[in-house]
Amino acid sequence: MPEGSHRFQAGSITCTVLADGYCSYPTPWFFPNADPGRLMRALEERRQPLESVLSPYACMLIQTGRRVMLVDAGAGESSATSGAILARLEMEGVRPKDVDTVILTHAHPDHIGGAVDLRGRPAFPNARHVLSEMEFEFWSGTQAGLRNLALPEEVGKSMAATARHCLHALRFQLETVTPEAEIAPGVRLLAAPGHTPGHLAVLIASDGRKLLNVGDAATHPLHLEHPEWENGFDLDGPRAMATRRELLGRAAAEDMRVMAFHFPFPSVGRIAARPEGGWVWSPGW
Repeated sequence: MPEGSHRFQAGSITCTVLADGYCSYPTPWFFPNADPGRLMRALEERRQPLESVLSPYACMLIQTGRRVMLVDAGAGESSATSGAILARLEMEGVRPKDVDTVILTHAHPDHIGGAVDLRGRPAFPNARHVLSEMEFEFWSGTQAGLRNLALPEEVGKSMAATARHCLHALRFQLETVTPEAEIAPGVRLLAAPGHTPGHLAVLIASDGRKLLNVGDAATHPLHLEHPEWENGFDLDGPRAMATRRELLGRAAAEDMRVMAFHFPFPSVGRIAARPEGGWVWSPGW
């Protein structure tokens, strides 16, 4: 298996996690409301840097029968540490023209940037690009909610500019949907608002096996252990926390595997409830 890819079977559906790259963010951006002392102790226990979070980007290839689908397209070549998704696909024997559907959990740059090449053209020329109606409306409007971000103002402006650029480039291939839409047999969308207004999760179910791709409903394993800790990229912090609890509670109750875009590779694993609250993360299928 090529480095940076992790293949497994969810029943009869073949899934492959593909590493697109990573980015480093200031730690307060990921945990703006966490008690500093508790946060530092938690990071020290995991032998992780205190000043910054090294955040992976992980997309998921779904192959079912004749269908070739990609959940999120990565950040593209906007930085020197991202943009590997096309190479990862090639190593799996998948060409850009083979992808028939790109599911965009939301329109943040690290999820939609890779859907458009450096010439401003769709990177997956034959694919319909699925995005929630609410997400499209938000990024096509005034993006007033960006004022709620616990981040520098220029970060929000950059996010909005990238979303507008990509959505314009994809306009002839874009399909807006409502939550609960079935994209293919065994592949269904779930509403997961808060991180962005139209943020989606993706549920894969086949032969009694289930996988829940939570997108950015949780962006670090500590968001599982401490679901009350916000993510600075969440447009609506309280709603995002409620969504996180709802999705993870369902995943634990139904014995689902969980995938999260920013979790350490292979970005998929099990969760189990902790006696003191929250969930603990165990990586691997």
